[in-house]
Amino acid sequence: MGRERRAPRKRSADEGFEADAGSEAAARGGGAPGGPRSRRTATGLAELVPDRDHPRAWSLLLDGAPQSHVDLADPTRLGFEYQRRLGHLVDLAAEPGKPIQVLHLGGGALTLARYTAATRPRSRQQVAEIDTGLTEWVRAELPLPTGWQIKVRGADARAVLERTPEGSVDLVIADIFAGARVPAHCATVEFAALAARALAPGGRYAANVTDGGALAFARAEVATLLAVFPEVALVADPAVLRGKRFGNLILAAGQDPLPLAELGRRVATDAALGRLEHGAALAAFTGGAGPLTDATAVPSPAPPPGTFTGAGR
Repeated sequence: MGRERRAPRKRSADEGFEADAGSEAAARGGGAPGGPRSRRTATGLAELVPDRDHPRAWSLLLDGAPQSHVDLADPTRLGFEYQRRLGHLVDLAAEPGKPIQVLHLGGGALTLARYTAATRPRSRQQVAEIDTGLTEWVRAELPLPTGWQIKVRGADARAVLERTPEGSVDLVIADIFAGARVPAHCATVEFAALAARALAPGGRYAANVTDGGALAFARAEVATLLAVFPEVALVADPAVLRGKRFGNLILAAGQDPLPLAELGRRVATDAALGRLEHGAALAAFTGGAGPLTDATAVPSPAPPPGTFTGAGR
């Protein structure tokens, strides 16, 4: 899961980290050779754990929770289920290979930004990641290729969204976590309205949230998006939707019809089981839950103990 960590800011929100390959890791061949490594940033313990099956692939864990997976040899390979589903939405944001403008809210290891740059060359991307120490470490250990137009801003995701010009981006991806929870101020009607304002005509909003059990947070978040966008869809593991396990739910929204048929086909071909909900079924999924607002929202629930035992290792 992607995360936003609340930390003392080391840079102005208007400063950024431009994509380049000039780090020490890039000079020695790129990509954190050897075994696991870790660094404590301002907001927790970050760990890079090697993928046993892919020699240049790594999982990033933050305080033990799996955040993202990066394959330096093939940035189009998305190792985590929720990232593959977000990748489908990147693929369907425009004609194949066409450059797009993307705002990523939550950065981590920049997995989706790397994927977009590899599949849609010349795309312009901005990433909001509040933990500048994490960004610096990830860029040193997992360097970005020269020429990718990715700017990372060390700022709160909502603050960056508030400053995003109206109608300026084709895709907003919200993968925002404080610890292992979606922060309340990034899950409200007011936040969704800011995302809708930032989107160009035909643009789409995508979000990763986590929940389990009765799915009270997920149901309210669907109601929240339905209060702002006329078109909303959800993709999740059927076991998560039945409350059998804690997990990720991917939401997609827009002002125009979503590519539901193609999204459904892609979800059906994934290795992990997934179910697509939309229309009347999705409205019923809310179970009467009301939209979240800045005045009433609470963070998403914490994962149950043991959820991430052995994750990414």
